[in-house]
Amino acid sequence: MKTKNLVLMALLVGVGCALYLVIPGIMGGMKPDFMLTMMFVGILLFPNTRDVFLLALTTGILSGLFSTFPAGFVPNIIDKFVTAFIFFALIVVLKKVSQKVAVSAVLVGIGTFISGSVFLGSAILVVGADIPFTALLVSVVLPAIVINIVAFVIIYPIITGLVKRSNFDTAASHA
Repeated sequence: MKTKNLVLMALLVGVGCALYLVIPGIMGGMKPDFMLTMMFVGILLFPNTRDVFLLALTTGILSGLFSTFPAGFVPNIIDKFVTAFIFFALIVVLKKVSQKVAVSAVLVGIGTFISGSVFLGSAILVVGADIPFTALLVSVVLPAIVINIVAFVIIYPIITGLVKRSNFDTAASHA
């Protein structure tokens, strides 16, 4: 594992964390998860199991620590691991086309939907939260999908452009 790649992943997670902290909550204090967007960018840049595991772990822990959802720590960790590895599987299956921003943006939308569904489902099952799943899916997750796609479409080309001009060894530098 290269130190440069770890630094880039840490920067992505740090930016996601900062954005997560400054964005106001939508319904009941729930927020769109920019840590998730940065995790997706990191997985697209470093599509291997070790890095996906590391990104899932760090984003899960940090999202859990800063969660405004009551008892949201464990559901955040579960959600990030499940989402990261499903997203990674989609990237592996769609290896050739996943480097295109439009296709990646669709995958980010799918990943955000999976993340929101897993988070709400695990909050209900693990924590025993009495929350209206469908209402939160519609009022929080669907807007988060749009926000994450827009953020991804803006951020991903900037990051890949910077990566291509540097000497990072990522999937984007081989595209």
